[in-house]
Formats: sequence, structure tokens, C-alpha cells
Amino acid sequence: MRFGDHGKRQVLAAFDGGDMTSDAGAVLLRETAGRLDLFSRMAACFEDRRKQDQVTHTLPSMLAQRVTGIALGYEDLTDHDSLRHDPLLKLLGEANLKGNEPLKSLAGSSTLGRMERSFQDNNRRYHKITAQPAHLQDLYVDLFIESHDSPPERITLDIDATDIKTHGNQVGGFFHGYYEHRCFLPLYVTCGAHLLLAKLRHGTVDGAKGAKGAIKRIVTRIRKHWPKVGILVRGDSGFVRENLMRWCEANGVDFILGLPRNTVLVHKARKIRSRAALEFLETNATTKVFGHFTHKTRSKSWNRSRHVIAKVLHKEGQEQRCRFLVTSLDWNSPHVAEAMREARKSLEESEQAEPKDLLPRVMYESLYCPRGDMENRIKECQLDLFGHRASGHAFSTNQTRLILAGFAYVLMTQLRLRALQGTDLAKAMPGTIREKLLKIGARIITSVRRIKIAMPDACPTQDIFFAAWRCLSPP
Repeated sequence: MRFGDHGKRQVLAAFDGGDMTSDAGAVLLRETAGRLDLFSRMAACFEDRRKQDQVTHTLPSMLAQRVTGIALGYEDLTDHDSLRHDPLLKLLGEANLKGNEPLKSLAGSSTLGRMERSFQDNNRRYHKITAQPAHLQDLYVDLFIESHDSPPERITLDIDATDIKTHGNQVGGFFHGYYEHRCFLPLYVTCGAHLLLAKLRHGTVDGAKGAKGAIKRIVTRIRKHWPKVGILVRGDSGFVRENLMRWCEANGVDFILGLPRNTVLVHKARKIRSRAALEFLETNATTKVFGHFTHKTRSKSWNRSRHVIAKVLHKEGQEQRCRFLVTSLDWNSPHVAEAMREARKSLEESEQAEPKDLLPRVMYESLYCPRGDMENRIKECQLDLFGHRASGHAFSTNQTRLILAGFAYVLMTQLRLRALQGTDLAKAMPGTIREKLLKIGARIITSVRRIKIAMPDACPTQDIFFAAWRCLSPP
């Protein structure tokens, strides 16, 4: 290919560079996965009925290829028909770790596709790989537990649902009035940056469908290792369901959930609304007032009275806005006590007087509002790591892809937490880490005794790469 001349010199280009890669940073993902023994543990969650003495591509190497490919930005299976020959990605193959024979090509799209279709085709003659989705979901929780050197005193589990747009007559996809398109409704549970659940659901289900079972399974597994940890479940108004709240109260799990507004709640908040109106008249500025009261539904759908937190926003020229939360938190619970200490310390440092509504204000702003950060985690899973690519016709195939995308998120998160702390990428999204750290062109030089990855001298993220290598290098 000839391009415009540079002075008297011709500018030519060709795809004849030999053993080169555009993803040299994948070696960091390989080291991170090795520290976690990730792909062998994922493979243990599958049933492989193939004759192992005749297998070319082992299940761990296939999972490594697929999950690492998603992390590198290759979401389509057909990409692997070319990627299987990438000299660096070949290092992901288990068979290539033995001896000094030439690196073998990885699996193609048809082989990887049989692995992804395992949920549906486990009884068909030529589909001998069967996944156990419950075990894969448990592995999310195990990796979260292992990421802590010691048991934490308190953790917060965020739960939320989102949509994945479907195309055509995909099984399980239905029109949803809120999202205004045909979709699936996956359920996510996170704890900070850690993913604990990624479950695909049909588009017709209630937003809270399966929430109690998911929380029960996660909490049971966490308390098996950390019996004394305090757990707070946090979600929006779509998860205010009696079965979830009753289970949490019966098992020592606190919750704080959004509560849909209705005329009864607005009436009970009349004193809080009056106080907001008076403060607005006194200051002539936008006013936020918080309060709390107890509430039990008239329809007896709740088996007991519960604490409700109210927030009233009064702005000039607008109707008062009321928002409500329902919570099982006791005013002396550790979650509340810690938040109150931090709030009082902040007030002392700024020399401000303590407001009368400090307790409900802290519960709303410090305990509930950080729930919004979970939206960023979902965006990272769905957009940066292609969890939204549910393009298979079978529902079970799309469930497989969602889980594998979730493990790509886990891999990128573990890389960031283990190797990028203290660097400019310490809080970066997976897409930013991929662009700045993983997408590095390199020449792969293979000899009898070593495989050298020769990266460019002008790489702008050399310092970060060295820092990551120091954290992940063998002792």
C-alpha cells in the first residue's frame, strides 16, 4: 500500500511484519489470572465430557482465550478466527506451557461457540461441554472474599436491574414499557468494585424477581467465611418486596431501599414538608429538609411497621419534591454510627452547626445515595466489556455470554486493584485501561530458551507498565 510521499521518500505499508501483536498488555491479564488461578477454577464449573486424550484445546485455555479476548475488546466469536494465530495470545493456551515446542494456535470460533452453547445443548451428541451457572456465580463471590486479607467489619451489597436490547424473536426477549424496546432484564449485585452476580432474566419478569434468592445465596456464602461481618443491602424502589425485607430482618441483614411515593406517605411527611416551606420563606433559597417516621401499608402487604426516611426539596416556582426510603437500620447500628461520626467530624472541620435533621440526612446522603455508583459498575460490565452483546437466539447462550463478560470485568478489576494502585490508572474504567495499557504493539521474538515481547521505546505508559509488572511478577 502506497501513501503520500514524505519529501523524496515513498511511504509504503503492508501486513508483513511477522510475529507481531497489537495487544502486548495482555501479558498483564495473563499474570493476573495466574495469581487467581482463574481459568482453572472456571473450568471446574463446567462438565467436560470430551475424551481428554484427544483434546487439542483444553477447557481452561478456551476460557482464557474467550475472557481475555473480551477484556481486550474482541467481543465477537468470529474475531478469534484471526486472533487464534496472534503470537502473544497463544501464550494463553495451557498446552503451550509444556516444553519448548512451537506455540500452537488457539481455538477457532466454532470451537468456542460450542462452549458458549453448552447451557442449551448439553444433551446433544456433539456438545459435550456443560456449564453449571450456579457454580460460576459462586465463583464471583469466592473471588470477592479472597480479595480481602482480613474479614471486613461491614460491607454493602448493591442490587439493581438493567436492560439488554434484543433483536428479532430472541427467546426470552419481550417489549418493556419502561425501556420502550424488546429486551432482557439482567440482575446485578456488586460490592464496591466487585461483581457478585450477573444473571440474565426474561424481559417479562418483575424487576425484583429472584432478588431474595440471589441475596440469600450470596450472604450465605459470605457468612460461611466471615460469620461476624455486618451486611447492608441497598437498592432502588423496584426492590421493595416483602419477601426480601422479611428475609433480611430474619437473618440479621440490614437494608435501605427506595420507596415509591404515594398519597399516604406524602400525608405522613406533612410536618417535614411544612418545615421545608418555612425554611424556604426565611432564606428564599432552595431548601432540603429530611425527616423520618414509621409506616405500615394499609393493604397489610407489610407484616410490620418500618422506618421511613423522607427528603423534601423546596425550590422557587416548583412543586415540593418528596422522596422516601424504607430501612431496617437501627439508629445505633454500626453502619449508621460510622456515618454519623464522619458527618460530625466534617461539620467540626468546617465549623458548621449540627442541623436538627442530621440523622435522617446522613442516612439518606451517606448511606443511600452512594448506591448510584453501582450504575457505573453496570455500564462498565455492559459497555466496556460487552455484556450487552446478547446476540444468540437461545436464551441460555446469552446467559453464558453475560457470565463470561462478567469474568472479563472481574479480571480487569483484579488487575486494577492488584497492580495499578498508586498509578494514574488506579481508578480508571476498563475501557481506559485497555486503551492505555493493554493495546500496545510489540514484536514477539521466540527462541529455544525464551519468548521476548519487544515493545516500542516510545510507549507513553512505560512507567505504569513497569509498576504493574513489579506487582505481578513472580517472587
